[in-house]
Amino acid sequence: MKRSNWIKGLTKFNFMNIVYVLTGGNLGNRLANLENAKEYLKKETGNILRSSAIYETQAWGNTEQPDFYNQVHIINTKLSPEQIMQKILKIEEQMGRVRTIKNASRVIDIDILFFNNDVINKKDLIIPHEEISNRRFVLIPLNELSSGLVHPVFHKSISELLSTCKDTLSVKLLKTLSPFQPTL
Repeated sequence: MKRSNWIKGLTKFNFMNIVYVLTGGNLGNRLANLENAKEYLKKETGNILRSSAIYETQAWGNTEQPDFYNQVHIINTKLSPEQIMQKILKIEEQMGRVRTIKNASRVIDIDILFFNNDVINKKDLIIPHEEISNRRFVLIPLNELSSGLVHPVFHKSISELLSTCKDTLSVKLLKTLSPFQPTL
């Protein structure tokens, strides 16, 4: 193949992105809501490569509410961060999420944790999620999936961030997934 044809071929290649998302909720059938969110994410954003176990966690920021179920997913997608965010907002709305006050109870919450190794700081989109290092309910499932992943701002691995996290809220393993789940 001539070099010019090879370069033209590269421009047609669609590079994939790796995005880490956290799903969680503390209203309704929490387990079913996580499963529904996972199915919506598959349909709307891309292939889910891996999912963490499901954890039951005390509510963060407003502890006078029911405990949350949380799970992290690694998604392979062709979408941009902005497109992913729009899809997430649509999924949350379809699942009945109503935004009231910060840290209120909710049927579902979906957060972008990481998008490749990108650092994005826009009014409506901050990546990596700015509270990752402060929340054990995020770090524990992240550590399960990618303990060596390095935070692009703090330049520390997930396991290092977890070992220094000051959060003392309870995070309990609720449900593990099949040992036959694909791995990265």
